[in-house]
Amino acid sequence: MSAYLKLDYIGKSFSRGGKVSEVLRDIRLTIDEGEFVSIIGHSGCGKSTLLNLVAGLTPVSSGAVLLENREVNAPGPDRAVVFQNHSLLPWLSVYDNVALAVTKVFRGRKSKAERHAWIMENLDLVQMAHAADKRPGEISGGMKQRVGIARALAMEPKILLLDEPFGALDALTRAHLQDQMMDIHARLGNTMIMITHDVDEAVLLSDRIVMMTNGPAATIGEVLEVPLPRPRERLALASDRTYLRCREAVLKFLYERHRFVEAAA
Repeated sequence: MSAYLKLDYIGKSFSRGGKVSEVLRDIRLTIDEGEFVSIIGHSGCGKSTLLNLVAGLTPVSSGAVLLENREVNAPGPDRAVVFQNHSLLPWLSVYDNVALAVTKVFRGRKSKAERHAWIMENLDLVQMAHAADKRPGEISGGMKQRVGIARALAMEPKILLLDEPFGALDALTRAHLQDQMMDIHARLGNTMIMITHDVDEAVLLSDRIVMMTNGPAATIGEVLEVPLPRPRERLALASDRTYLRCREAVLKFLYERHRFVEAAA
């Protein structure tokens, strides 16, 4: 049985002014359908570049990204991205921001009434149906990010790509959205790949954590299984031995990599 998503010896280099910079080298990873995978590593290790390769926003230099055995070489609605910046259009309402994606993907496949129902269903999923008529400037940062998640989910993607989606939020809002993301994942079963710098966030949300080596020419250093049963309760996990063991393993990896950076400086 072939992998749902396969990163097959991926390499990525950028050229500027006659100089070539190798960002990623020999990335090999398979991800199962419905899995939640976090990617963590120090700044400059190519995490966002890797996510952009899976999204088809950036072409690979070598190797291939394969989704259900088909090569990814361009953006598509089967891979939706949620960025740290919500990227909502400020002159459109919450409803219309989601409607843009729904109309693009489902025009000709769903009637106007069906599209309306689908927009409201996805806003309700992230608890934003009550703010459908508001503009982005009238809602909080956490609410904007919820709308961004609703817009991505409304495309019915095979893979949801999350690029530090909660990084700009305060701690309380971040915790609430983490809990909400766990609930969405449980209800929909989407395959999710998330970039994060937050160790606790990675352990709380993930089935596996991919730990990147330092750049340039970064690759996968370790992959950690997180064998915590779902649903997960953050308060109960605070003293859970498996949770603490996973957290310690990620911190140890990152700390060792930080020492290598300091030694090379």
